[in-house]
Formats: sequence, structure tokens, C-alpha cells
Amino acid sequence: MPETGAVRLTGFAHGGGCACKIPPGELEDAVRGLTGQTGAGVLVGLDDGDDAAAVLVHEDLAVLSTADFFTPVVDDAYDWGRIAAANALSDVYAMGGRPVMAINLVGWPRDVLPMELLTEVLRGGLAVASEAGCPVIGGHSIDDPEPKYGMAVTGVADPARLLRNDAAAPGLPLTLTKPIGVGLLNNRHKATGEVSAEAVATMTQLNRDGAEAALTAGARAATDVTGFGLLGHLHKMCRASGVGAVLDRAAVPLVEGAQEALRDGFVSGGTRRNLDWVRPHLRAGAGVPEEDLLLLADAQTSGGLLVVGELPGYPVIGHTVAGSGIEVR
Repeated sequence: MPETGAVRLTGFAHGGGCACKIPPGELEDAVRGLTGQTGAGVLVGLDDGDDAAAVLVHEDLAVLSTADFFTPVVDDAYDWGRIAAANALSDVYAMGGRPVMAINLVGWPRDVLPMELLTEVLRGGLAVASEAGCPVIGGHSIDDPEPKYGMAVTGVADPARLLRNDAAAPGLPLTLTKPIGVGLLNNRHKATGEVSAEAVATMTQLNRDGAEAALTAGARAATDVTGFGLLGHLHKMCRASGVGAVLDRAAVPLVEGAQEALRDGFVSGGTRRNLDWVRPHLRAGAGVPEEDLLLLADAQTSGGLLVVGELPGYPVIGHTVAGSGIEVR
């Protein structure tokens, strides 16, 4: 069994973070038979690919439920736990909710990796959940040849103020609350060991403030930007709402170093699959290179909120339009 300090966790994973998600088209095919559930107070189900499920339990109370876990995205066990927790909590924030309880989800190669490393992962998850005011009570673990960690999170929300995928209207600004590009930096980290402090900082940042700003601004539609990339999540929201979008690539904020990682070829397979999936619905303007489209499709881990509406202090990256599809200018 290797010493704790010598372990490179990313070396035990075939992919890192949300880049290891099942491709969006394949996933939609797999869950197609589960859509259309409207009974028992279901407010938001599987139909439009929202970030969490929402069930009405009282006229002024909706309960939100979500689960998210993934393979190591960084080598530092404590940081991986923090990132995974922030990512899982994000689904509740993306729906306009408040997390109230979480449980841990763990897969661990117990004969290969020290249990002390798992302790560090769990400690990191608890640290971020505590910052969110969300107790972590119990969970479930299995002996797994590939390490995995995340959380199932329960939240609450005002059913009249839910942020959802199908509520976008044309003619409104699109706001993004975190920079993109962490997928490229994570892929570089896995390949070279080079740590991006900027990537870790943005991935461990809670989306709580962005969600509160969206609710204060009266927004009705939002999603978080994770494994399907900015283009993929924007496409899902536009499709569910029956609108199109125009994206200003120069206005999209980037994590420091992402452009250089793109130049050096650290593009994940998940990112390429994202672009392939959304390409039939994409119109690239004159002078928009393939590299820019790959950047906009970059598979994010614990990314920001994409909100239909303008939020003070956050960049506007485009707008919604009548029609369908996404135009990149």
C-alpha cells in the first residue's frame, strides 16, 4: 500500500471529475423511459434534465433531492473532497434552493489506497458542507477498484420561486457566475501533476451567492455548468424552454491558464463528446475557430450558475432569442 503523501489520486481514475460523466446523448436515451412522472406532487422530474428533483410537500414548501459523485479530479485528497461537496451542493443552489442535509457516497479501493486518504476526502467534504450550513449525516460506501466520492443532498425551496430549465424566455441576458476552463486545467493536472490554484479555488466556491442573486433579481430559469460544458447546459435549457441563444465568446470569463492549456492540447474526451452532441444545434459565426468551440464545450467540474437574467456583479455572456439553437459570435 503506497504512502499517503506519495499517492497521485488522479492516476487511479480513467477520467477526472465531471468529465467522466456518461455522454449526454447516451444518458438521455438510457433514462427516456423514466420521464413523464407527474403524480405525488412532482414539480420537477427527469423530463427537462434539471439539476435536482423537486416535490411539493406543502403549498409553500418544495423538497429538492440530488446526488453527484465522481472520480478524483485533483491529487490532493482534502481538495477533492471539497470540490465534490461543492459540486453536489450546487445542484440545489441551481434550483433556487437551500441545502439542509447531505450524506456521503463513497467508492474506495481499500486494498490499494490508505484509509487515511479517505478520511481526508471526507474531511474536505464536511468542511465545504459546513460552510454551506448543511450537516453531513452518514452515507454509503463500497469497496470499488476506482475511487469515487460525492454526496446525496436534500434541500428546500419556495415552489413559486424555483429556478428551472424550462422557464427561459426570449430577449433576456445570460449571466455566468464562474469562469470556465477548469476541465482543461484538470486534464493538464492529471497528465503533468501541475496544480492550478485558480482552478481549485473556483471549484471549491459555493454557488450560494449566485443563487441568492438570481432569486433577488427575479430570475426563473437557471442551471449549473458542469460535465456537459457551457454549450451543453445552455442547449439543454434552450431546448426545454423552446428558445434560442446568442453567445458572445469574448464575454465568457476564463480561469487563468485555461487558454494556455487549450493551446497545449489538454482537451478531455468528455469535452469533445460535448461538442459533438451540441454541434447540430450550433451556428458558429465567421472567424470563430474550432478551439473556441472546444473551450465553450469544456467539461466543467463544480462550475458556476448559468442564469437567464442579469445579476449585478456577474458577467453577461449573451442573450436568449426567439427560435432555436445557439449562435456563437
